[in-house]
Amino acid sequence: MAKIFCVANQKGGVGKTTTSVNLAAGLAKIGQRVLLVDLDPQGNATMGAGIDKAGLTASTYEVLLGESSVAAARGRSEAGGFDVLPSNRELAGAEVELVALEQRERRLKDALAAVGAEYDFVLIDCPPALSMLTLNGLCAANGVIIPMQCEYYALEGLSDLVNTIKKVHANLNPDLKIIGLLRVMFDPRMTLSQQVSAQLEQHFGDKVFRTIIPRNVRLAEAPSYGVPGVSYDPASKGAQAYIAFGAEMVERIKTM
Repeated sequence: MAKIFCVANQKGGVGKTTTSVNLAAGLAKIGQRVLLVDLDPQGNATMGAGIDKAGLTASTYEVLLGESSVAAARGRSEAGGFDVLPSNRELAGAEVELVALEQRERRLKDALAAVGAEYDFVLIDCPPALSMLTLNGLCAANGVIIPMQCEYYALEGLSDLVNTIKKVHANLNPDLKIIGLLRVMFDPRMTLSQQVSAQLEQHFGDKVFRTIIPRNVRLAEAPSYGVPGVSYDPASKGAQAYIAFGAEMVERIKTM
């Protein structure tokens, strides 16, 4: 059965989607079978994987409402080598419609169970808010990957997220745990970045991934071409870092 991981952070603009798309491509490059679930109504992970979100006949929205299966709604990222459960603006409406449904926070978990045997990894790109959509992601997952920038405000938001994960663990999903913190958009020239990085290692220990994702213009360019950064420029520092991160994830799973 697939290991299911949320890529989550309540703070926006911290590289969740970049991490989700490039980790999916990085894992695919080392022979893993991957499904990327876009749980954000903005649909950025869908576009970043090379799928036209305007032309979808079925998406995460229909899957959550029980109108489609994952197998029927998924597409393929040819450039990345992984499958995608895509989303678009329609998904914003699911917030309201899910409220009236039974087992509303477990809809994604139940839908993914049908295809779990087909994948090694399922990665869920969560929206930057604690919403019913994020709750569905957290209830479906075995663990959470937290991408964060090494800056002061990121530390502030981290404590809120950790508390949220503890509550979901206690009340809804006893399997949920923090897999690790990933330092992204890292600039070693900035003293603050180094200080925050050191604080994270001191406080969270081996929960901090060894791999550090540098600030990299090639990763930023890739989505406009609908290609994961790992495939867009495989020799770039950012791409190399995400491939290394994929390998580290595989190793970490073995010890879980």
